[in-house]
Amino acid sequence: MTAQADPAAWAEALPADAPILVTGAAGFIGSFVAERLLAAGKTVVGIDNLNAYYDPSLKDGRLARLAPHARFSFEKLDLADRAGMEALFARHRFAHVVHLAAQAGVRYSIENPHAYADANLTGFLNILEGCRAVGTAHLVYASSSSVYGGNRKVPFSVSDSVDHPVSLYAATKKANELMAHAYADLYGLAATGLRFFTVYGTWGRPDMAYWLFTEAILRGEPIKVFNNGDMERDFTHVDDIVEAILRLIPRAPAPDPGFDRAAPDPGRSWAPHRVFNIGNSNAERLMDLIGLIEKATGREAEKLFLPMQPGDVQATFADTSALEAEVGFAPRTKLSEGIPEFVAWYIDRYGESGRPRG
Repeated sequence: MTAQADPAAWAEALPADAPILVTGAAGFIGSFVAERLLAAGKTVVGIDNLNAYYDPSLKDGRLARLAPHARFSFEKLDLADRAGMEALFARHRFAHVVHLAAQAGVRYSIENPHAYADANLTGFLNILEGCRAVGTAHLVYASSSSVYGGNRKVPFSVSDSVDHPVSLYAATKKANELMAHAYADLYGLAATGLRFFTVYGTWGRPDMAYWLFTEAILRGEPIKVFNNGDMERDFTHVDDIVEAILRLIPRAPAPDPGFDRAAPDPGRSWAPHRVFNIGNSNAERLMDLIGLIEKATGREAEKLFLPMQPGDVQATFADTSALEAEVGFAPRTKLSEGIPEFVAWYIDRYGESGRPRG
């Protein structure tokens, strides 16, 4: 897909030679962010621990797309490695950090909670400390729409309270926002948190529903449809996510002089910290997603209807007005465009059988 790109403004605001740190560079979103930065002539240092949460060959494939760029360097490094992270920041003294590495997945957080504490809490603390130590001008970090938890008022606004998470993953992402705000207040570290809404696209994550459905349908296996199909998600194409990130990198937030401490707005602060929703502003029915995949594969899915899973929510829906006001952009790629593109990529990579070639 082609995002609503305006490359000149953000690219010209970032120096070419000063390295930009992209954590999770072998990940879904991180690899695309790094690729766009490199295409604009920027210098990128990427890190990733290359864990086996899902097929490492997918991560290798993403890195292979970045390797030919002379301005790209990669280091295998775990966020929780305090000494390694301190050394990384000391070597490069990053002015801009795009922190996208994390232990992802709502359901996996129930099975392996300690992985989330290591990556999303200890790892994020190491990022904050690295930025503080070298005087980073702007930290852009991934939060998640999952922070809205049990909220029922839609669309979700950054001015809504997010004090009722329904998964440990969501709780760690809310904790990241609180930690970043504390560092913004204590040390003046300008930080921007991005609440992503159900990102999809080529080179995506195999634990996501659109991938699992495509894989199962091509293999002739039944798909698991939770909450009996009564689910809605604000599916957001990765190109739109990346475009929003790039536009925000040079726009470090400033303290809000109009912040009212007597009636605090969760979406504003007296400290240099902001949060933005990045979503398509359109809650799509899960059954409509399945229909698009069926049409793109030319096969009908065998559906196994199941109850809601622990930690899941029935619907997500983003209010992106704050993002639009800040950078003049909001995601708009239609699911009917993005899903056929993904299915074509998947078949090209894994074949009509939905299984790895060779």
